[in-house]
Amino acid sequence: MRLPFVQIDAFADGPFTGNPAAVMALPAWLPDAVLQAIAQENNLAETAFIVPCADPETADFDLRWFTPGVEVALCGHATLASGHLVLGSAPAMQLVRFSTVRAGVLTVERCGDGYRMGLPSWPATDVITGADKAAIAAALGADPVEVRGRGDDYRVAVFGSAATVRALAPDYRAIIALQTGRDLMIVATAAGTGDASGADVVSRVFVPEAGVDEDSVTGSAHAIIADYWTDRLGCDSFTAYQASKRGGHIAVTLANGRAILTGKARTVIEGEFILG
Repeated sequence: MRLPFVQIDAFADGPFTGNPAAVMALPAWLPDAVLQAIAQENNLAETAFIVPCADPETADFDLRWFTPGVEVALCGHATLASGHLVLGSAPAMQLVRFSTVRAGVLTVERCGDGYRMGLPSWPATDVITGADKAAIAAALGADPVEVRGRGDDYRVAVFGSAATVRALAPDYRAIIALQTGRDLMIVATAAGTGDASGADVVSRVFVPEAGVDEDSVTGSAHAIIADYWTDRLGCDSFTAYQASKRGGHIAVTLANGRAILTGKARTVIEGEFILG
């Protein structure tokens, strides 16, 4: 069996920037174990699988995302990459809708020379204190001003400066040992005041439990922090830079309970995945 394979850099401003994602368009779903094995073989932060939606009134495609280790509830950069693939092959389409298992219907539409994507805003409203906060500080190697959480899956560590965020040297085993969720994501973030990126907000994202020590540019993380930073900055929009080794810019707007993310994407590899 030969499956179409496309690798796309999402939130990329140029070559070798942004976050690589594999996007594989399938005629029908393969067994979950096979999807997970393909994602492990691809060894990218995410592999997105899309299948034509059985109900075209609901969405154009069904969409699922797998890291090398787990299936995830929400992935922004691989959704942007999936939109880039679909819209790039259908010039007449302006918008594509993806139905997902746990994040509802997501949209990607053309926006200038990039795309605008709508994700659910999942604010981290739990205040993490005491021993739990101290454990996160120890794992990250610096003491955050505050830590917020959303359920067992997300922690947002807010630091006093972008320079502190950039200088973090996390202990990934210590992050895994926190054991708050199967694929805990920690977002380290700070105001971008004085940062070379020129962005309003600077962040880094760590997901070692899911097989991704540091993610390059994470759409879902910005859906988590959108509510926090629009409140702190006193506006409904801000610019963001994820200060990973590859790096990437995202424009973020909070509107009607949705995090609207804007960015560019580039196709870098096209080919076939030979299964079996």
